[in-house]
Amino acid sequence: MDVIPFWAQCLALFVLLLLSAFFSIAETSMMALNRYRIKALSKTGHRGAVLTGQLLARTDRLLGMVLIGNNLINAAASALVTAIAIARFGNNRTVLFFATSMIAFLIIVFAEITPKVIGATYPERIALAVAYVLRPLSILFRPAVWFVNLFTGQMLRLVNIRSGSGGEAQRLAPEELRALVLESGHFISKKQTSILLNLLDLESVTVYDVMIPRAQVEALDLEDPIEAITERLKTSYHNKLPVFEGELNQVRGVLHVRKCLALLAEGPLTKEGIISALAEAYFIPRGTSVTQQLQYFQEKRLRMGIVVDEYGEVQGLVTMEDIVEEIVGEFTSSMPRPDHGPLTWGDNGSAVVDGSMPLRELNRKLGLKLPLDGPNTLNGLILEELQDIPDSAVSLRIGDCAIEIVQIQNQAVRTAKLTRL
Repeated sequence: MDVIPFWAQCLALFVLLLLSAFFSIAETSMMALNRYRIKALSKTGHRGAVLTGQLLARTDRLLGMVLIGNNLINAAASALVTAIAIARFGNNRTVLFFATSMIAFLIIVFAEITPKVIGATYPERIALAVAYVLRPLSILFRPAVWFVNLFTGQMLRLVNIRSGSGGEAQRLAPEELRALVLESGHFISKKQTSILLNLLDLESVTVYDVMIPRAQVEALDLEDPIEAITERLKTSYHNKLPVFEGELNQVRGVLHVRKCLALLAEGPLTKEGIISALAEAYFIPRGTSVTQQLQYFQEKRLRMGIVVDEYGEVQGLVTMEDIVEEIVGEFTSSMPRPDHGPLTWGDNGSAVVDGSMPLRELNRKLGLKLPLDGPNTLNGLILEELQDIPDSAVSLRIGDCAIEIVQIQNQAVRTAKLTRL
């Protein structure tokens, strides 16, 4: 050590600390990296992203190379400081103690904590840059990494862990996808966020949740006079209408309203002509998920289905538009819909709503958490909670909402007042 100038020894120590810091910042930035972001950049041809993806494809090799390099450099730095101390002050235990303490402090502060905090703060910016250096080093260190992994691989097998890319850990669960969407508010609009969240919830939504209830289904009754049927066709806003005979459960088929134009061209409209123009009705079990039904509509090239329960009783009607509206929101159209009034909280923290309002719509527009695993409407939820049909104003609490019955009509809650608690 006497033939090497002191300044050269200090410079060598400084270089070793820099190299140790490089491996530390590289390790942290690589492990903290968003791999899906890297995959997206790789598809655009970004060279740094391509190299980073190649390194992350085998995390065991990447970590082996980084840790071997880091530990060898830290050991060399410790040996250099010890040699400097012995050369300057002799083999003195106190001097060696302070020398060891000093190099430990320098490594912890300047080669470990500081670079790792920086790497965790700016992982993408740093990882894409250091990938250009790590990729050649991975080739250089490959024999040493292979030798070390012979032992680490055996130890991992003892605890039933497979070494490799860790790809399974990178699979996102629906809850994680939801968190990502909610946290990306600065990158996508509020409307797009709502659509993505609705898509994630779609698997848990059934056709019963989005259907037009039985009481609101517009249909033709073959037992009505032909004049009444003709008037209904003239005033209908729908292209297709279910046709039943006497009772809604006795569905004969579905009538495409445009076909009536051809019938009228041949002469006066008759019930026999209507029956001959009927298409076969498509029935859907009420428990079918909206995702499956959307696929069925696509495969069968249909746009409407009749929802039935386990006893074959007609529960309502669902269309392609109902499913799409569940994803993107209601469309602006001339088609009449039940007027539920403005769904907003008043200045006093309350809102008056219609009893037929779907619970999903209430939760979405008023920010409530009313249970969705039972009845479909507010009226059904109130009756289920009370286990009776109230004959006067009654108040109850469900979750974080107080519900006051305002009006009862035909054994159902007509209007109710909701108050946030």
